[in-house]
This record gives sequence, C-alpha cells and structure tokens, in this order.
Amino acid sequence: MKKILMTGGGSAGHVTPNIALIKGLKEHGFEIHYAGLADGIEHRLISAVPGVTFHEIESGKLRRYLSVKNLASPFKVIKGVRQAKRLVKELEPDVVFSKGGFVSVPVVMAAAKRCPVVCHESDYTPGLANRIAAHYVDTVCVTFEDTIALSDKKIAKKMVHTGTPIRPELYDGVKEKGLAAMGFSGAKPVLMVMGGSLGAAAVNEGVRQALPELTKTFDIVHLCGKGKVDETVSRPGYVQFEYVGEELPDMLAATDIVISRAGANAVFEFMALGIPALLIPLPLEASRGDQILNADYVKKRGYAEVLEQKDITPERLSAMVNELWAKRGDMRARMKADSLLDGTDEVLKQILIAAEGKK
Repeated sequence: MKKILMTGGGSAGHVTPNIALIKGLKEHGFEIHYAGLADGIEHRLISAVPGVTFHEIESGKLRRYLSVKNLASPFKVIKGVRQAKRLVKELEPDVVFSKGGFVSVPVVMAAAKRCPVVCHESDYTPGLANRIAAHYVDTVCVTFEDTIALSDKKIAKKMVHTGTPIRPELYDGVKEKGLAAMGFSGAKPVLMVMGGSLGAAAVNEGVRQALPELTKTFDIVHLCGKGKVDETVSRPGYVQFEYVGEELPDMLAATDIVISRAGANAVFEFMALGIPALLIPLPLEASRGDQILNADYVKKRGYAEVLEQKDITPERLSAMVNELWAKRGDMRARMKADSLLDGTDEVLKQILIAAEGKK
C-alpha cells in the first residue's frame, strides 16, 4: 500500500482542498497521514475525516508585518523541521502533498530529497509559505494558468495548471432539503451571503442595510461568521447562521446566486457548482491583494461580478445583485463549458505521477 503524507493549515482554505482529495486517494489505495498543528484548524477538520492519521508538529507563523512574535518563529520552524524529519523517516511516504499555510513549510523542507513533494497554490499569486516551499518541491499545482507566466522561470518549470480540488460532497446537495433548512418555500430565488469563516463586517453590514430592496426579489440566507448574527435584524425572507456544516451542500443546491469574499477555494466551489457570484474582495489594506487578483480573473472570464468594499452602499449593492441576476444564464453557460473549474482529478493525477516516480 502506498503512503501519502499531507499537510496544510492555518485556515480552512489550506485544509478543505486536502479533504477534497482524500476520497480519490483512498480509491487509489493510499494510506493517508496528515501533519499539522495540535491547536490548528487542520486538527479539528482532519480529525473528523475517517481513515486519516493525524501527526502533530510545530511551526512558526510567517508574518509579513513587524511583531515580537516573529523572534520565536524561526526556532519553531527549526523544531518543526526536526519533528517532520523524524515523521518522514518513520513513515517513508511515497509522496508528500502540501496545500500551504505556515505549518506546511517544515514538512516540505523535511521531505525534500527524501521523497517526491507536490504542493498546490490556490491563489492567483503564491502566498509566502508556498513561495518558500516552491524551492523544495518537485511539482507546483496551480489554480490559475496565469500564475505560471507571472512566476520566476526556475519555479515556473515546476508548475502545472490543474485547477483546485473541490469537495465531492458539494455535488450531492438536495435543493428541497436546503430550502427546508433555510425555512424558505422556493417561491423566490435564493441569494446566499458568505463572508468567510470569521465573517466580514463590511459585507454583513452592507447586506443588512440593503435588505428592504433585496428581499423584494430574493429570499436571503446569510452566513455571518462566528458571533456575527444580529438578532435585531429580522424580516420575512431573511435568515442568519453563524456557520453551517453538513447542511451546506443542500443549501448550495438551493442557492441561485451568491455574495462572497474572493478567496480562491470558495470562488471555485461556486463556479464548479455553476452559481454566479458577486465578489467583494478583501481590500489591500487588509490583505496582500490576492483576493483582488482572484476576483479580477474570474470577472474577466464572465463568471462573476466584482464590487469593491469601499463602494458598498445599499443602492449599489442592490443594483449589482440585480445585474448579476439578469446575467445568470450566460454566466452559468460559461462555467459549464470550463473543464478546469474542478481540478480534483488533475491534482490527483500529479500526486499519482509523483508517487510512481518515488526517489
């Protein structure tokens, strides 16, 4: 039986694509191991997946800003590399797969030259962890084909345009169950608002201010983020949740259009399901600009509309949602014609190629 050691963490976006690959890896007979932080989101999410063995390692967070915590990070990374080296020696994996995030760096460094290493970059431009990892890996799978042309020539040679893995359970949603979970009759189209796992205050507030206009046409399900439900806002055709888990595929099956941030994983999940989106990317002052580039890419291809956070007003938001609704047919047709909106099989292919060529 072949073995794979997976890693990635720090946010759900560095874990859910790994989870999307697990079904296919099991079908190909892999014994699956996962390395991550004991107190990281990866531990919570992976522990819920049957048939995967979780291994705890340490790592220092890679911050792009000045912080006293940066002083300890190199020592944590060094400790994590030592732990990862012992783990790689013990497991002797046929391949290592990294989804990024700071926890992945020690694993990738430890595995380099000991077994094939494949990593995946979701965003239009690589994050800091994957920029470091790219020097140690054999193959870099990328979601956006433009990423290859924008990269250093030495790294670009390692890159393969695969798209991003999509969780298979998202395709199994049942519309009627989703409507029931949201308490909607189905008489109106459903608009989902998703601001990310922590919620997005600007998006939440903008949507709530626009409710009088939006609820004329849509029933609205609002995934607000932890602690972000506003009990003072209540009206027919509007329901709020902090977060949904098992019900999400059913709710998505009942969703006609969506308002969302522009993290690559969420964007590609919507597109793979054929759901037109109004994207509100994180502004530069709150990010490295990756969401802006992600949103621009999908807008140019006619899969979504984009609204900058600074331009959110009830009138502008309502107008753009109505514009999105009017274009939904053309957008769905374009998405349906794109074979790489779900990159699960292509990423699996690269993992299998690497495992077969074990050093």
